[in-house]
Amino acid sequence: MADWTKILTRGNVEDRRARSPLAIGGGVGLAGLALTLLFSYLSTGEVRIDDLLRTIDQSQVASQPLDTSDFEGTDSYEVFVSTVLGSTNDLWSGIFARQNLTYESPRLVLFRTATESACGGADSRMGPHYCPYDETIYLDESFFDELRALGGTGDVAQAYVVAHEVGHHVQNSLGSLNSNSSREESIATELQADCYAGMWAYSIGDLGVMAPGEIKEAMDAAAAVGDDHVQSTFGGRVTPETWTHGSSDARVAAFNQGYETGACVTQ
Repeated sequence: MADWTKILTRGNVEDRRARSPLAIGGGVGLAGLALTLLFSYLSTGEVRIDDLLRTIDQSQVASQPLDTSDFEGTDSYEVFVSTVLGSTNDLWSGIFARQNLTYESPRLVLFRTATESACGGADSRMGPHYCPYDETIYLDESFFDELRALGGTGDVAQAYVVAHEVGHHVQNSLGSLNSNSSREESIATELQADCYAGMWAYSIGDLGVMAPGEIKEAMDAAAAVGDDHVQSTFGGRVTPETWTHGSSDARVAAFNQGYETGACVTQ
């Protein structure tokens, strides 16, 4: 496990896990969740990522009984997420300052099942996602159970997910995040966010946070959420014309570009 205590900065995290779940969602997500993908395949014979995201955006979920007592007060997971978010703030504040810009750091909301957001609500079935209208990342950590099912495990993998969503905030801050983009543009947006996540990993390299080899967790997570891997894992045909996030190879390559060089071509 990485030593996150070597990062001293903390990000703005709001913990809503102790609240009763609400309904309905929309936003920029990392990947669809397993059950929704499986339902899509069983209904249509294939996993269509575009249809999946539209279905999730339009869906509503009923409130379900949830024991929220475990989430009262600050716990280790809240500290972990705040630490990762803080380290991304350090990176992007410095980069923006060198361009004579001011970086307004994002908020991150921890929730369970569903909660309100400016994008029409946040739903755990969407996975971690960024809402540009309130500049907030929404994260139900139960997503990481789905990520493990896809082959992404470990705390560094989870940190990669947060850094990827911060990448969408950076895009929004620079005016390059377009929710109405074409499929090709959507893939380019996701790969750029992967590269930005790699830049984050590069930026903490000298702090001794990660033990040798732990960075592979982030690479495995990037591969796990590749469109081709998600489609093949859940029994659908691998149909590149439906992709919106990019292949596993492309996502790992984008992450490695940022991690190995500390920069992205589009940066």
